Amino acid sequence: RVGPQPHTAASSVTEAAVGHQEGYEMAIDLTEAAFDDAIKTGTVLVDFWAPWCGPCRMQGPILDEVATKVGDAATIAKVNVDEAPGIAARFGVRSIPTPIVFKDGEVANQFVGIQQAAALIDALT
Repeated sequence: RVGPQPHTAASSVTEAAVGHQEGYEMAIDLTEAAFDDAIKTGTVLVDFWAPWCGPCRMQGPILDEVATKVGDAATIAKVNVDEAPGIAARFGVRSIPTPIVFKDGEVANQFVGIQQAAALIDALT
């Protein structure tokens, strides 16, 4: 895509069917059905995002860097707020990107806006 595009349900389905979004190659896509199991044990960084969100697209490569640096010490995941609005509402996500660190199912740290790798790595360790 070039420039802002109107967001439609059809474009979300098409993008979801293609797989990972640019800059989110290492993040696991979480659905509403898989979310609770994914965060219940260990350390998980979940980025709440949407494909039409410019700052989210900037956060994606930073999350890939974080994933590379933390390795198996933490899981890096993402939730598309358009496809899983219930999860976003549950955690009070009103602006995106919103990275949230979960430790054994509990919120350990919550950020709003683009975060640099160092801040996210510190929150994960």
